[in-house]
Amino acid sequence: MSCPVERGPRESCGVFGIFGHPEAAKLTYFGLYALQHRGQESAGIVSSDGKTLKAIKAMGLVSEVFSESSLRELTGELAIGHVRYSTTGSSILQNAQPFCARHSGCSIAFAHNGNLVNAHELRQSLESGGSIFQTTMDSEIMVHLLARSFRKGIEDAVSDVMRAVQGAYSVLMATEDKIVAFRDPNGFRPLCIGVLNGSYVFASETCALDLVQAEYVRDVLPGEVVIVDADGLRSFQAVKSSRISHCIFEFIYFARPDSTIFGQNVYGFRKALGAAIARETSIDADFVMPFPDSGNYAALGYAHATGLPFELAMIRNHYVGRTFIQPSQSMRNFGVRVKLNPVRDILRGKRVVIVEDSIIRGTTSRTRVRAVRESAAREISMLVSCPPTRFPCFYGIDFSSSGELIASQKTVEDIRRFLELDALHYLSKEAMLQAAGGDPERFCLACFDGNYPIPIPPSCSGKHQLE
Repeated sequence: MSCPVERGPRESCGVFGIFGHPEAAKLTYFGLYALQHRGQESAGIVSSDGKTLKAIKAMGLVSEVFSESSLRELTGELAIGHVRYSTTGSSILQNAQPFCARHSGCSIAFAHNGNLVNAHELRQSLESGGSIFQTTMDSEIMVHLLARSFRKGIEDAVSDVMRAVQGAYSVLMATEDKIVAFRDPNGFRPLCIGVLNGSYVFASETCALDLVQAEYVRDVLPGEVVIVDADGLRSFQAVKSSRISHCIFEFIYFARPDSTIFGQNVYGFRKALGAAIARETSIDADFVMPFPDSGNYAALGYAHATGLPFELAMIRNHYVGRTFIQPSQSMRNFGVRVKLNPVRDILRGKRVVIVEDSIIRGTTSRTRVRAVRESAAREISMLVSCPPTRFPCFYGIDFSSSGELIASQKTVEDIRRFLELDALHYLSKEAMLQAAGGDPERFCLACFDGNYPIPIPPSCSGKHQLE
């Protein structure tokens, strides 16, 4: 049994696909490797030789699921892949993606990053009409809807699906001879297009394009459908985009810092958040430090803006895998400590400023602060590079209920005392948006202010349906 550890916020998955390359499956493997941070529970690749879809899926990391020999079985010049973290739907092989189905003589593979807020209503309607579900994923709902319109042709069928579903989705779909990419009209989750020696590549983040040496072309637009087959690439606007709602937490936490998403570099964005904190608050300290890795870049921005020295006074163990050995009761907080360890000689007697990307439930942050305190730090302040996270997310983040969010239950002063800090400051929403370019209309900020871009139906009870 693995050690239960509270982790930071988690998202569901990453997708990657390529059309027109003789090593499509192997390149998809590497693309998923680059996107491993977006999901660590299961991985899958489906390829096509033009006649038949072949799939390999299993629980575990990309490097654990695939081997040289298994990748050789995935023949063909077309492939899509998926890494998954479950939010609704059990963490079992049956729910691993890409999801495969066959209808009207055509095979379909479906890889989905998103969360449908009307999944419950759609599933009930489909089951009332005779549909039988194999999984608990809302991705399968989209496949059932697709099958209902399949006789119209792929373009009209996908358009019908997009008009029926509500929520966040970035999808890669493959048939025997084409890849179809489409994205919700709000553009909650990233999805980009690249080219590699005449082959078209799709990925959740540009870091995956970089690894396979593909050139970034553009993003799949919100509400757009892109189809790639032997005739090349074509696209059309299936659903009008009335409001852009990019998830700002992609910048704050999820995306890799070497990625460019929503037209903006993640590394630069996080540094700008750190500089924004410096403009809002001034703390007399000996140095600034992050809790690696997500806090690194905001801490750098804060250090550059204030002139304080930057120290890596917490060291991350990069070789921590999944442990199946339960630590003894005396090894309290083992799961947190095995990942990060303080450099005691640097911390002893010092006034330190810790820059964190976010505080979700608070228990992990408290354990880490205690480790700094036990290293004889004289004074500990914490700066958070976003506002307090007070509201659950229904569009793809593991904030399943307000009760799990410490900021929804406690004041900032209460949180400071809970974390055993000398000072605590959150970045204001206004300063965050200014660092992001000042346009509040292009981001979803619902986890901070409760203003949901898509209304949340009562049936969406707070446990995600996102796969």
